[in-house]
Amino acid sequence: MLVLAGMVAICALLGSFAMGILFNSKHIPADLMANGAYYAFQRLGAFYHVGNLFLILYAIANVLAQISALAFSIDAPLKILLGDADPEFIPKKLSKMNKKDVPVNGYILTGVLVSILIIIPALGIGNMNELFNWLLNLNSVVMPMRYLWVFLAYMLLNKHLKEFKSDYKFLKNPVAGRLVGAWCFLFTAFACILGMVPKTSYASNPSSWLFQLTLNILTPIIFVALGMILPMIARRHRTKTA
Repeated sequence: MLVLAGMVAICALLGSFAMGILFNSKHIPADLMANGAYYAFQRLGAFYHVGNLFLILYAIANVLAQISALAFSIDAPLKILLGDADPEFIPKKLSKMNKKDVPVNGYILTGVLVSILIIIPALGIGNMNELFNWLLNLNSVVMPMRYLWVFLAYMLLNKHLKEFKSDYKFLKNPVAGRLVGAWCFLFTAFACILGMVPKTSYASNPSSWLFQLTLNILTPIIFVALGMILPMIARRHRTKTA
């Protein structure tokens, strides 16, 4: 795992270094975050006199990668979450499967959430490049934020370490475990809060900047609220059927 993590870090550094060579820092394309990789392969193809060959190959590879990402980032987690859902926390209708064991209602809920997440910001941001950049930055906030629950759970488990038996313990000292968990929690929370600040210039478009900041704050709150509402709905449904 350490070797793989190191390999990913090295590849990311080399990729950033390569992008720095390919693009002039004084003339960065406005849509670099969205199309930077395509520009890079296009320039690479021009350098080796093969036209858009590298660009086309990358586009095909990227399409296949995105399809696979949909499978393991949306389809698989939904099936795992809703397939083994505890009726105490997930409403029965949401975990209902069709004849092919597909959680249809789960897909519908995901589609609704994604649609709202794209349509509402688009009304206030307007520019497609800015919308893409905002979604990318929002992802960098929301994705790490979920680990706050992991670190919180780790601290609570360390508090009651004697009540649980496990063959593996990251830190046998409960105090050290709580300190490490607290450090990870605080550092992640600090990074997520800083990430909520829009990356655009406030002076160039104050209304868009404030709109993005508002969305960056509200979106995680709404997701957490949704996670709290679902158990309440499930509890209410069980009470009615009891």
